[in-house]
Amino acid sequence: MTSVKEFRVDEPATAADLGRGAFVFTDDYSVFDWGKMPDEIPDKGASLCTMGAFNFELLEDEGVPTHYDGVVVDGETPRASERASGDEPRVGETVSLDAALDDGVAPREMAIELTQVPDLPFEDGSYAYDAYHADAGDNYLIPLEIVFRNRVGVGSSLRSRTDPADHGLDLDEWPDETVELDDPIVEFSTKYEEQDRYLDRAEADRIAGVADVDDLEAVAREVNRVVTEQAAEAGLVHQDGKIECLNYQGEIRVADVVGTFDENRFAYDGQQVSKEVVRQYHKRTQPDWVAAVSEAKERADAEGVADWKSLCEQSPEPLDGGVIQAARDLYCAGTNAYVGRAVFDAPSIDDAVETVGDL
Repeated sequence: MTSVKEFRVDEPATAADLGRGAFVFTDDYSVFDWGKMPDEIPDKGASLCTMGAFNFELLEDEGVPTHYDGVVVDGETPRASERASGDEPRVGETVSLDAALDDGVAPREMAIELTQVPDLPFEDGSYAYDAYHADAGDNYLIPLEIVFRNRVGVGSSLRSRTDPADHGLDLDEWPDETVELDDPIVEFSTKYEEQDRYLDRAEADRIAGVADVDDLEAVAREVNRVVTEQAAEAGLVHQDGKIECLNYQGEIRVADVVGTFDENRFAYDGQQVSKEVVRQYHKRTQPDWVAAVSEAKERADAEGVADWKSLCEQSPEPLDGGVIQAARDLYCAGTNAYVGRAVFDAPSIDDAVETVGDL
């Protein structure tokens, strides 16, 4: 199980063939790589599943290969599917997102194709990617996250790691305000290491195995274009995000989940509409825990320990009920706006944004 969604295997992948399975989205949330936090955000799972499915279907329409198979309607009668096939629908049937939403069902389960994910050994203070790829063959999850940025915010880690000239920007140094980018910046970071780290292109290419980083970048730029254009139609500004990919017999397919308020950062009228709202709230209200997380990560790096969380001396506290409700309304109102239909009973996005702005 991941921190916010459960992973089910119905048919395992093999060296030659993709498998079948599903993501089951929960209402859990995670910030600062902590994993499951002590409380839940109602309807968050259905929000992420709906946005993710919507984006996968947009990508498929644009010719971008993905591992998405549809959403699973559990315990409901998908009338749209019945009309399409003429057969009696089955409980647990995989259908399109529209078919589920036409029945008033906000799905929580997404059917996906599965690839192989070998173990990544940690030996002598480093990760053994050669061992990972020795077991991977030509059917594997690429152990990278491909990050794209349409703007560089004041608090972006990019500022501490690079100079503007590294990205072809005509700036001597990073300014004190957000930098809007004409051409998105694409970076690569690790996927399965206990602490994510950004990579130069040569190391990313090595970690990618037989997959080519130029191809990965091209896919990321196309995903970014599709999500950015859809967000603009809803009045949202798409700031940055990431994708994960699988390699299947030389074809790169977009995997995991794409373009949700957990994977990407969006803004509406200058206010964040993403998990970043909850993240920043913790920084303001639980600074000692946030500092303890940072110190534990630094200590783990210094000691060559993979499990930094075991070194953290504090745990997060639950959020107040009003904050949970505001976060719930933001996820739901943002999803309604993004997909262009009233999936959830929620305030308007203007009201939801105003409420979180007052937290």
